[in-house]
Amino acid sequence: MESKGSSSTPPPDIHVSPVDECVGAEENQQQSSSRSDGAQAKEDTNIHASQPDGTSLKLVQSGSKLCGYLNKQGGPLKAWKSRWFAYEEKSCQLFYYRMAQDINPLGKVDLSRATFSYPLQGEEGTFHIQTPERTFILKAANRDTQMYWLQQLQLKRGLFREQHAEHQSMPRPDNLTVESTPSANCPANFLPMVKTPSGLVGEEAASLPAPGLNNPLNMSIKHPLIELQNTMHSFRNRQSQEIRQSVFHIDDPNDTQKTPSSKTHTLSVPTAGSSQTPESPSNAKCVDLHKNPLSTVSQYRKSWKEKFQPQELDRSQLQHEKLSLAEEVKAQKELVLLLHKVLEDAQLEKRTCAQFLAAEGEQERLELLRHGERRAAELRNHLESLQQENENLRRDLNQRDSHIAELQESVQLLMHKNQAKQEVILKLSEKLAGCGEDQHCTNGLETETFKQLTLENMHLKDDLKAYKTQNQYLNSEIYQLTTLWRKSSKQEQSLIVKCAVLEANNCQMESRYLGILQKLQESEELNPELREAIKKVLKDAVQADLNAAIKINPISEYDEYGFKIAVDYKVEDLKLLAKIQALEIRSQNLLNHEECDGPLLARCAQLLFGRPEAELSSSTELKGLLRTGLPREYRVKVWRFMIQTRTKTLRERHPDRYQELCEKSRTSPHLVPRQIQLDLDRTLTTNQYFSPPPSPLIQKLERVLQAFSWQNPTIGYVQGLNRLAAIALLVLQDEEDAFWCLVVVVEDIMPHNYYTKGLLGCQADQRVLKDLMSEKLPRLTAHLEALNVDVSLITVEWFLVLFVESLPTRILFKVWDTFLYEGVKVIFRYALALFKYREEDILKIQDSVEMYQYLRFFPITIADGRKLTSIAFNDMNPLPMKLLRTRRAVHLEHLRAEIRELENLQKAYKAERVRSKDKELDTLASEDEEEV
Repeated sequence: MESKGSSSTPPPDIHVSPVDECVGAEENQQQSSSRSDGAQAKEDTNIHASQPDGTSLKLVQSGSKLCGYLNKQGGPLKAWKSRWFAYEEKSCQLFYYRMAQDINPLGKVDLSRATFSYPLQGEEGTFHIQTPERTFILKAANRDTQMYWLQQLQLKRGLFREQHAEHQSMPRPDNLTVESTPSANCPANFLPMVKTPSGLVGEEAASLPAPGLNNPLNMSIKHPLIELQNTMHSFRNRQSQEIRQSVFHIDDPNDTQKTPSSKTHTLSVPTAGSSQTPESPSNAKCVDLHKNPLSTVSQYRKSWKEKFQPQELDRSQLQHEKLSLAEEVKAQKELVLLLHKVLEDAQLEKRTCAQFLAAEGEQERLELLRHGERRAAELRNHLESLQQENENLRRDLNQRDSHIAELQESVQLLMHKNQAKQEVILKLSEKLAGCGEDQHCTNGLETETFKQLTLENMHLKDDLKAYKTQNQYLNSEIYQLTTLWRKSSKQEQSLIVKCAVLEANNCQMESRYLGILQKLQESEELNPELREAIKKVLKDAVQADLNAAIKINPISEYDEYGFKIAVDYKVEDLKLLAKIQALEIRSQNLLNHEECDGPLLARCAQLLFGRPEAELSSSTELKGLLRTGLPREYRVKVWRFMIQTRTKTLRERHPDRYQELCEKSRTSPHLVPRQIQLDLDRTLTTNQYFSPPPSPLIQKLERVLQAFSWQNPTIGYVQGLNRLAAIALLVLQDEEDAFWCLVVVVEDIMPHNYYTKGLLGCQADQRVLKDLMSEKLPRLTAHLEALNVDVSLITVEWFLVLFVESLPTRILFKVWDTFLYEGVKVIFRYALALFKYREEDILKIQDSVEMYQYLRFFPITIADGRKLTSIAFNDMNPLPMKLLRTRRAVHLEHLRAEIRELENLQKAYKAERVRSKDKELDTLASEDEEEV
């Protein structure tokens, strides 16, 4: 099998075998012929699929068309009919004809919304195309052709959907964006790519005779007119088809000139003058290799082994000699180094003697002797160090020898154990052999059963392989459909966002319209008829139900914590204001509906997701997140972290403190303040969880307030603590957590004299607030002083209950998030921000009664929480805590002085009253004596 031009030694690397060489030559010839014939066909789109190794496999060849013969089940008899199927790229439709030469299709299949599957137990090559209208049952020639059709239809459908989505992308509003993910341009590698079946699909299949052409059942009964048109067209063009080539004609590969491929590797290297002809030995060699390639390769290997076996023996001997010579060279090198050192010492001694003899005076010779002595001392020291090192090495060597002895003993022990195990194994093997001899007679009877089980096992393996293939294909189909569903969902989400923006704009326009009508009604220039008409329009607008219209994103009447969103004003003059406020709140809710679905939710997930309360820590990121506002799903975790951080020491000393206080309240109910029972029914009346009397939250609230009255007897209970505890219960849901939250607010964050009998700390903070308003809001302060309006009558409730029932709940919980982390200065920031938010509206009011009425309800009408937060933490800067403490201390001193002065006046008044009573008694006694 060796060629004449080959050398005596084998080539180092053989990448292509002779069999591959011949097969590659034939494939190149077929490809060249198919390229020459396919130039007449219509051009199609190239589709590439990424392979795992990074290469690219072309699924549909350039210039080819997805077409071929398939059997279609149809008709009343459910019979198989042969049809020519061709895919149309622009419309994503699969047309089918009776023959490839027909001009009018019998029907079409819309693939843009179709799904593909194939039954495992059905006939081989059967697969289904399911559309919203009907299901098409098709059958290919074999399983490979079936999988090829399914993969190509999947890719065509995906490509069409990609192009369709690019042309019909929906516009989005500027202030709202929808995050998009990169689309999968390449199919998922669930299945290995099926190669194009030769002769069964593509344009070359058109030259083959149509299967079932003479079968009478192959005719289409539903389309007789189309059948007649196709028959006439075929009869009319028969002569021209005999002369000209068909559109799907393919030349015989044997007729084309065979050109060798430039990329084919050959095993043998021909000589310069040699040439290969079809009758040359090399071609004959290829034919032989096609017949029996495995035997040829084995002969090659055997010949090389026989030829080079003696050389391998000589090579091993030479390697052994090489190793021995290398050891000898190493020993000689060590000897040479030792001789070099001896020579250097001798030369040094000779040089020293020459210097001593050449010295002129005794002084120089004495110096040389001293130098020699110093040198000898250094050498002795060096010798001692070497001896010490030698001793250490010997000691280490002895230790290692002892360790080696121990290891040898353990090895001997293991060898004994191994020998014992080997004996046991031999005994068990003998027993097993004896059992095998006993069962040998029964094996003959079980041979048939074993064969049946083997056959069943093979069938089960085939079924398992088929199920795996079907599972892989269904995974591919699910992946394709999921991609299409995600794109549709994005388009739907874009439409929903756009509708929400339009509805929000509509609510804003309606609120502005009602405001303008209110101003027109108050105008004195209108005649009575127009005034009456505007009044009627306003009355109808107030009575109209806000939620009666159909809305894309319906907003509930109550928020997530049970508070009523729109406030019901009982005063007739304020009902129009309630309507305008409800419209503004709905507009803000629609615009901020996706507030927590964007960067805020991503920041919360990055900082808080999967971390328990014990692993959280105070940081700048957490502070910024709290100022923005926490989503509801993370609020409970962060509140518990802040409460546990502030009460860690107290709870470690008294782990069962809450249970002990509840037991005291139960055993001594007469010592609990009665005001708690009176205030329970008046707690958060606009909240649906506290409105019914038998609500479980009301019972929890009662136990929390009673426990706190025992926890802090100095305060006991004052009005306002019920609302603080209710907010803690709504968020935390656990009554013990709510109790510790109330303890943190009253005893840790707020000043110690804030909830005492005289509210001394709260009064001092009201004076601090006035000072800050005069600095940061001078125009507003001057306007209020001109009207003799004291804002502390309004703001004292803000400070005592932390804006509960004064702000919308969406803003209220943002205030509490920041308050539990930063402290009491947050109340000052938001109080100043509220006045700044409505400064222009307040400056327009010129009546003190109207001013008090407006200041009492305007905070609940705030709709834009982001704007209010920005004013509080940006426009009100700087506001350090040190400044608040300093001013609070100054005002506390003034208040205490005023209280002492008042107490002195009261004492003087009482003393004067006692003296006046004594004088009256003396006067009455003297009058009685005179009468007597």
